[in-house]
Amino acid sequence: MSVQITVIDYGIGNVHSVLNAFRHEGADAVLSADPEVIRKAERLVLPGVGAFGDGMRELSKRQLIEPLREAVAKGTPLLGICLGMQLLLSESEEFGRHEGLGFIPGTVKRIEPTGGEKIPHIGWNRLLQPEGRSWSGSLLEEVPVSTSVYFVHSFTAVPNDERHRLADTSYGGFRIAAAVQKDNVTGCQFHPEKSGTAGLMMVRRFSTIDLKKAS
Repeated sequence: MSVQITVIDYGIGNVHSVLNAFRHEGADAVLSADPEVIRKAERLVLPGVGAFGDGMRELSKRQLIEPLREAVAKGTPLLGICLGMQLLLSESEEFGRHEGLGFIPGTVKRIEPTGGEKIPHIGWNRLLQPEGRSWSGSLLEEVPVSTSVYFVHSFTAVPNDERHRLADTSYGGFRIAAAVQKDNVTGCQFHPEKSGTAGLMMVRRFSTIDLKKAS
């Protein structure tokens, strides 16, 4: 019996490529904006593109914030993708200050490359392993260091605790958190569903991974 993946529908971004990626890897992927479905989900995915403030407003308007927090508190694995990853943090500086979901302490800040590179950061870039960080037991366990994945973003998550940085990438000399993790909450700034074979490996891994419950 395949695991059920609930992709959260809050009106931000195209969710169909995410659904298709999980279905391709054998998961029973469903789309839902129902607070009760999200509260009781087996595994959750929070996708999204666009501005942080808009994302939080749409989650609030659909009464999805508390169900998400309840699910995470009881240990439900949650994967945030792109904007969805940024919403996992405490706050953002994008177009003013906005409160996030607070699952991973930290702030979302604008990318500031030193070599005049264009913003947003768009295209393929390499996954780097932060010093002292292991990918064992994580979404990236089967992914070789320096694997390229696909990014589209202008802001980046900056966790307060270096231990919550799962992977980095570099753009114009600027360090970007490519992936973050705290207990049963994982975020990818890149798009696994658009990152070819490596991305599908991560999708498959999230469908089977045994993440530690939040403490």
